[in-house]
Amino acid sequence: MNSPTGHQRFENRFRCSSVFPEESGPFSFGASLPLFFQKSLVLSPLLLLFLHSVMATASVAFKSREDHRKQIELEEARKAGLAPAEVDEDGKEINPHIPQYMSSAPWYLNAERPSLKHQRKWKSDPNYTKSWYDRGAKIYHPDKYRKGACENCGAMTHSAKSCMERPRKKGAKWTNFHIAPDEKIEMFELDYDGKRDRWNGFDAATYACVIERYEARDEARRKYLKEQQLKKLEEKNNKQNGEGEVSDDDEDNDALKVDEAKVDESKQMDFAKVEKRVRTTGGGSTGTVRNLRIREDTAKYLLNLDVNSAYYDPKTRSMREDPLPDADPNEKFYGGDNQYRVSGQALEFKKLNIHAWEAFEKGQDIHMQAAPSQAELLYKNFKVIKDKLKSRMKDTIMEKYGNAATKEVLPKELLLGQSEKQVEYDRAGRVVKGMETSLPKSKYEEDVYINNHTSVWGSWWKDHQWGYKCCKQTIRNSYCTGAAGIEVAEEAAGLMKANVARKAASEEMPAPTEEKGLATWGTDVPDDLVLDQKKLDDALKKEDKRRKEEKDERKRKYNVKWDDEVTPEEMEAYRMKKIHNDDPMKDFLHCQLGLPFFWIL
Repeated sequence: MNSPTGHQRFENRFRCSSVFPEESGPFSFGASLPLFFQKSLVLSPLLLLFLHSVMATASVAFKSREDHRKQIELEEARKAGLAPAEVDEDGKEINPHIPQYMSSAPWYLNAERPSLKHQRKWKSDPNYTKSWYDRGAKIYHPDKYRKGACENCGAMTHSAKSCMERPRKKGAKWTNFHIAPDEKIEMFELDYDGKRDRWNGFDAATYACVIERYEARDEARRKYLKEQQLKKLEEKNNKQNGEGEVSDDDEDNDALKVDEAKVDESKQMDFAKVEKRVRTTGGGSTGTVRNLRIREDTAKYLLNLDVNSAYYDPKTRSMREDPLPDADPNEKFYGGDNQYRVSGQALEFKKLNIHAWEAFEKGQDIHMQAAPSQAELLYKNFKVIKDKLKSRMKDTIMEKYGNAATKEVLPKELLLGQSEKQVEYDRAGRVVKGMETSLPKSKYEEDVYINNHTSVWGSWWKDHQWGYKCCKQTIRNSYCTGAAGIEVAEEAAGLMKANVARKAASEEMPAPTEEKGLATWGTDVPDDLVLDQKKLDDALKKEDKRRKEEKDERKRKYNVKWDDEVTPEEMEAYRMKKIHNDDPMKDFLHCQLGLPFFWIL
C-alpha cells in the first residue's frame, strides 16, 4: 500500500482539526464546499492556512454600526466608572483602562469569553536550588586502579590533563598504589541572582569565632578599667594628705570614669527593634522604641487652604509662591520655594555663572557646564585678586587723604562750650581783632629740606616750571649744588645761545655760492667777467662736436664722458651756438652763416 503524499497528510490533519467542524454552513467541508475550493485543497496547502484564518475571524459575530457604537459607549462608561467592569471567566474584574491590543486574546487561542490569561506567565520557573557545593567531599575510595580513571592519581571523576594533584614520577596506572578517591560532583541550576551572589555558599557559622574574639577583647577592656578605678579609689582612701594631692587624684578619677553619654553595646542591641509608630495613618511610618516623638512638619499645601493662594504643583511637589505672605516672617518656617533662589548657595552659584559668561565674552577659555571645577577655581582666584585690589586702593586713599572716621572726636563739652578769647567785630560783622585767618595747608610737606637744599620745592618759578630757589634746579629729586651750580647753568645757557647764533650765521653763508651758480647758468652775468679766448675756442669746438653726435641718436654712446663742472667758456660757447626761437634776428643770423632754411625751422 502506498503511503500518503504530503498534500494528503496535510489535508487529513486539517480535516481532523477541531477548528473546522463538519456541520453544515457556508465554510463547512464536504459537499457544501464549492467545487473550486474542493479542487484547490489538494493543489495548494497555503490556501488551507488562509481558510483557517478566515474561518477563525468569521467565528466572531459580526457587529453592525449601531452595535459598535453601543460597545464604544459601554467602554467609555466603564472607564468613567458609570458601568460595572467586565468580568472574565474566573469571575475577576478586568480593568477597563487596559488597551484593546492587550486585553483581546489572539485568534489562535479560540477564546470565547474575555480573559487575561494570555497575558499571565504560563511558563513556571524551574526549581532553583539554594544549596551549594560540598567542597572536599569524597564519595568512593578504591583500592586499585580502574579502567578509564586518571592516569596520575587514579580518580574516575577527572582525566590526567585536568588533574590537580602533583604529577607523580610514575602514575597510579602503573604503580597501582595511593589511589585517590573520587570527588563529589554536583550540578546546580541557579537563577540570575544566584549566579551573581558573592556570598552564595558562605557559612555564617564561621564568623562566630570573630564575634567571640571581639567580645573577649571588650570584656577584658571593661575588666581592666574597673580594676584601675578600684585601685585609684583605694589610694584615695588611704592617702588624704592635702587638697592639692586630692585634686590631682580627682583629675585622675575623672579620666578613668566611664562616659555615661556612651551607651553600652549590650543596651544598643535593643535599639535595633523596630516597631510601628503610634498615631500614624495605616501604620506605614516606622520608628524605634527609644523615639516615639513625631517630628513631622505640616505639608506645604496645607499651610493655606484658600483656593486663590499659592499654587501647589503635585507633579513636582513645588510651591513657588509664599502661602502665607501676611504672616510674620519671624514666626513662619516656610516662605515658598522661591526663597531658596535668593538665599544660601544659590546666589553664589548665580554669581559664578555671571562671571563665567563675562569671562567668556572677554576671550577667556571658560565654560561652566563643560568644566565646572575650572570655572569655580577661576572665580575664587578672581575674588581673591579683587579683594586685594580693593584693600590696596583703600589703603592708598587712606594714606593720601586720611580717615576722618578714625580721628578722635572732641567731647560735647568742648564743642558746645565757651571760651575766654576776645574777638572784636565791626558794624558789618567782620572780624577786626582776635581771630586771625589761617592760611590753607598745602598738600606738600612744609619746612622739609631734602638733598642738601636750603629752600623747599616750589620756591622758584621759571619758564612754566617749579624748582628750588637755592640752586635754581627744576628737577624734584635733584641734589643741591648751590651758587656754583647756578654759575655752571648760566655758562651752559650762554654756550647754547652762542651755538644757536653760530648756526644761524652759518645758514646765511651759502648766498655767494648761489649767486655764482646763477652767473654760471646765465641768469645774471657780472660786469667784471673776463673770458679766456683760447678756452673759448676750445669750448666752441667741443660744442660743435657734441651737436654732431646728437644728430644720430642710434649711434649715441651710453657712457658720455665730460666734466661735472661747467666753465664760463663752455657756457659762453653754448650761448653762442644755441638757437633762440623767440629771437627776431635768428633768420638773419642763419642766412649770414649760410645755413639751409629747414635748419632754421
